[in-house]
Amino acid sequence: MRGIQQTDTALDRARRAAEAVTDPELPILTLADLGVLRDVEMNADGTVVVTLTPTYSGCPAVAEMRADVARRLNLSGFAAVEVRTALYPPWTTDWITEEGRRKLTEHGIAPPGPARRRPVRVPVLVPLVLSAAHRPVPCPRCGSGDTEETSRFSATPCKALWRCRTCLEPFDHVKEF
Repeated sequence: MRGIQQTDTALDRARRAAEAVTDPELPILTLADLGVLRDVEMNADGTVVVTLTPTYSGCPAVAEMRADVARRLNLSGFAAVEVRTALYPPWTTDWITEEGRRKLTEHGIAPPGPARRRPVRVPVLVPLVLSAAHRPVPCPRCGSGDTEETSRFSATPCKALWRCRTCLEPFDHVKEF
C-alpha cells in the first residue's frame, strides 16, 4: 500500500513473542499477564535481551521461564537471545494485569488483592510473614465472601488453598506479595 509505512520492527516482533510465553505453573497466564516480563530490548548486534523478575527469588519456575522465552524467540527467528533475571525492584502481585486477574477468576483461582506497601530501601529486606490472610477472599466461582483458608500452601508456593462455605468448592488463591 502506498503511503503507509511499515512499523512492525524486529523489536516489536520480539516483544510480541516474549509476551506470548505462558507461565509454567499457571499456564492460563502469560508472563506479561503475570507481570514477570519486565523488558524486551534489542542490542545493536541483533541480540534480543529479555528481563524477567520472578515472583520470588527462590521460584522454582524461573529456569523453565527462561528456557521457554529463549525457545519462543528462537522459533520466531531470533538466533541470539539473552534472558536476564532482575530481582530489584522485587515483583509484587500488583504487577498482575487486569487481563491476568480476569483469567485467574475465569479459571477458578482467586486473584490477589492489593499488596501491602513497604518502604523500599537498598539493600532490600523482605519481611517473612507467617500469618493467615487477613482479608476476605471472594469465591471465584459463586462470588461469596464466606470463604476460609484451608492450607497456606497449594500446588505452588505462590498460592494458598481456600474453600467456599457457600458453594463448598475448593479454590486456589494467588497470595499477595
